[in-house]
Amino acid sequence: MEKIRLTQFSPGAGCGCKIAPKDLEEILKNSKSQKHFENLLVGNDSKDDAAVFDIGDGKAIISTTDFFTPIVDDAYNFGRIAATNAISDIYAMGGKPIMAIAILGWPLDKLPADVAGEVISGARFVCDNAGIPLAGGHSISSADPIFGLAVTGIIDSAKVKQNNKAKEGDTLFLTKPIGIGLVSTAEKFSVAEESDKKIALELMTSLNFVGEHLSNIEGVNALTDVTGFGLCGHGLEMAEGSGLCAEIVFDKIPKIPGVATYIEKECIPGGTFRNFASYGHKISPLDDYRKAIVCDPQTSGGLLIAVSAEAIDDVRETAKKYGVPLHEIGRMKRRESDYSIEII
Repeated sequence: MEKIRLTQFSPGAGCGCKIAPKDLEEILKNSKSQKHFENLLVGNDSKDDAAVFDIGDGKAIISTTDFFTPIVDDAYNFGRIAATNAISDIYAMGGKPIMAIAILGWPLDKLPADVAGEVISGARFVCDNAGIPLAGGHSISSADPIFGLAVTGIIDSAKVKQNNKAKEGDTLFLTKPIGIGLVSTAEKFSVAEESDKKIALELMTSLNFVGEHLSNIEGVNALTDVTGFGLCGHGLEMAEGSGLCAEIVFDKIPKIPGVATYIEKECIPGGTFRNFASYGHKISPLDDYRKAIVCDPQTSGGLLIAVSAEAIDDVRETAKKYGVPLHEIGRMKRRESDYSIEII
């Protein structure tokens, strides 16, 4: 029997199937609640990674959900990636995940039920590694395979890390290389190198657990994870939310080794073009190569961290302690032009 390739049933790869930022703003513009919730510490006004609700006694609950269509062919790995990506939003707020439930949409007329079972098994493996139960979920029949999690976390209310609190002079760090969207698209076209596929899989299934420990460092002023909107999209949320400009040194951005080849072969995700169409006017001018990197949609990407000068040593020591790479890629500065991100 021919091996099932899940990406053949995927209209978009992983977080590359996210609705573009500009379109999402249009969807949400008239949906804001007129009621004030005093205990809601973080809602969707700040475009942050998760919602945070104060439950008293100095504690807060973090709530998030994330799901998408297959980014790899293997069902078990699809489950691992989707679960890692969803849990990352808890870490991106500085929190500790405590429980997850599954979200499954499955075309049973196209794909057997046991393949969906493999997806869930992959997700359960990741949840076990994160020390949380996969405690239930909900499933529907759908035209395309969809999977993800809704995740609950907990944190000290005073330690919540938001994406819009960066300060002028902060140094920007990134924990994972860019290029997952390019490699995933190359895999869909059967031209990805095995070595690059291996790197991408390792990145997408590596939990951003260091975020929980970064919450203990006061000088970590802003924190987010880089996913479907790309490095510049999530960098923009940080810069605009903080009223600053992010200056990013292109040559310092870590990249998966084979990305230049995939750009040359035009294995560029549709999400890259949607991203640039949404926010390209807010970025200093880019050539096509740089655009393909900084707008590349990541799935389960790394943490983007804005750190004050006095906290840099603590952040480096924390990253080293937990075996997490830390790449210095730029700084936050006063905005003095029409651009909220300057690529130099």
